[in-house]
Amino acid sequence: MSAPVSPSPQQERPVSTVVETDVLIVGSGPAGASAALALSTYGVPNIVVTRYASLADTPRAHITNQRTMEVLRDLGVEQEVVAQATPQHLMGNTTFCTSLAGEELGRVRSWGNDPLVQAEHELASPTRMCDMPQHLMEPVLVNAAVARGTRLRFETEYLSHTQDADGVTATVRDRLRGDTYEIRAKYLIGADGGRSKVAADAGLPMGGQMGVAGSINIVFEADLTRYTAHRPSTLYWVLAPGATVGGIGAGLVRCVRPWTEWLIVWGYDVTAGAPDLTAEYAESVVRRLVGDDDIPVTIKSSSAWTVNEMYAERYANGRVFCAGDAVHRHPPSNGLGSNTSVQDAYNLAWKLKLVLDGTAHPRLLDSYTAERAPIGRQIVTRANQSIRETAPVFEALDGLSPQTPEQLWANIAARKDSTEAAGKQRAGLREAIAFKAYEFNAHGVDLNQRYASGAIVPDGTPDPGFARDRELHHQPSSRPGARLPHAWITSGSRTLSTLDTVGRGRFTLLTGIGGEDWVRAASAQDIPVATVVIGPGQEYEDPYGDWARLSEISDAGALLVRPDGFVAFRHASAAPDAGELLADALRTVLGHA
Repeated sequence: MSAPVSPSPQQERPVSTVVETDVLIVGSGPAGASAALALSTYGVPNIVVTRYASLADTPRAHITNQRTMEVLRDLGVEQEVVAQATPQHLMGNTTFCTSLAGEELGRVRSWGNDPLVQAEHELASPTRMCDMPQHLMEPVLVNAAVARGTRLRFETEYLSHTQDADGVTATVRDRLRGDTYEIRAKYLIGADGGRSKVAADAGLPMGGQMGVAGSINIVFEADLTRYTAHRPSTLYWVLAPGATVGGIGAGLVRCVRPWTEWLIVWGYDVTAGAPDLTAEYAESVVRRLVGDDDIPVTIKSSSAWTVNEMYAERYANGRVFCAGDAVHRHPPSNGLGSNTSVQDAYNLAWKLKLVLDGTAHPRLLDSYTAERAPIGRQIVTRANQSIRETAPVFEALDGLSPQTPEQLWANIAARKDSTEAAGKQRAGLREAIAFKAYEFNAHGVDLNQRYASGAIVPDGTPDPGFARDRELHHQPSSRPGARLPHAWITSGSRTLSTLDTVGRGRFTLLTGIGGEDWVRAASAQDIPVATVVIGPGQEYEDPYGDWARLSEISDAGALLVRPDGFVAFRHASAAPDAGELLADALRTVLGHA
């Protein structure tokens, strides 16, 4: 046997102890995975590290709203999500009951399934909301990100970081080998959840408090078809003795996959500490909320967590940015957590791309906090308020004051009496349940985001406010800082949304007949600006007249739309100096002004 041949000096390569990339992302949850997907879609080198050995293995977040589906549509994974998700029509009979097998107290047509709300959903977006549990969502996002260039490292724990004028150096530990090494990046994104070490190390100021109530998640398998298929829903709320202790307002049986996979949320007294989560304890809670002691149940997992009401007042420190639960920590009420996380990442990714390639000045990144921090604070407040809004349901049944289980059942039964008092009780219960629309049909919370930052050019028009409740109803607007309104238009034999003409990492200018000066101005810019001309005989036509109504500009006016689908600049009419106006707007948005 011949001796091994040593490499020649020409074959030897120095081994660096520092891994380099443009963007390091800590965390592979909805925020981190979405950031990786968007950055790789835009061609930005990035590395994702996660301390865990796998992606999410429990359902966790699940409600996926229209705005998030629009983001996923732009990033090219919408249909993969639709194929695996529980569709909207199976989500919406949110039921209040004494147990699944017990008495039903009322329902809310929710998640866009009320006929009037459904019409608003249809008018607002080309997408439909769905129920996509996190353990199914994360693989879609991560697989697509890796396929487009993301480098993913499991079992890699973030330890610390330092930053300088040129970048960030993070120290990480390989949990398999036990050694540490450094990753040098131009920017760092902390998407490491509600106990974010990145946010703590970056010194991000926080408002609110952690640990305001205790909750338990119990994941289990059971065929509950007989109790749920006739009233299909994502959520079944159980008003039972002990349901007002901690938790999220009541006992919750959540459908993970119809109608055999489930997750229960049950509260505990946070001051006393979490109970011992034995299999026997978990099954006892399942039996209490299902109300059937004979049906076969398989406990898959159980875990304790706390309800939080905390938000970051600033999302960045130098070259370090945080997103998702790292900067907004709240209960799952309203289904806002993963949606806001995905949208944080989408807002940040295009800005990082343009700064990294030299198109934008780094001050563009200041707009991330200016735009997203108010949204984060809003959803933290809304989610916690939704918990408090469950109390009137119990109050209608005189179920808030300490009492025996027998007394609670008697109060519930009393609503059936033919008395004036029972009539008032029934009316109070109906009103309290209907008011939960602010949790289950908050369409405006999902879509009425309005940005004010250096990356938005005001057009001098007064803020019109909202004609209806801004939390319940979406109100489209083309005013700078608003998401581009959706309207169905055509191009040849294709029907598409106005939202389908924008995005893909580039700026887009929308105009119409008479907007030739705007088209020429767009083609003369130093950066690519796509143009969309809508009108009779143009590349895109408006057969229903919806765009003419929603655009809020004349045919010869123009809208400049950012890569994330938000209007950056609006001019209501033709402009002989269109080139100068557009150039000034882009300089402002990109931070060069």
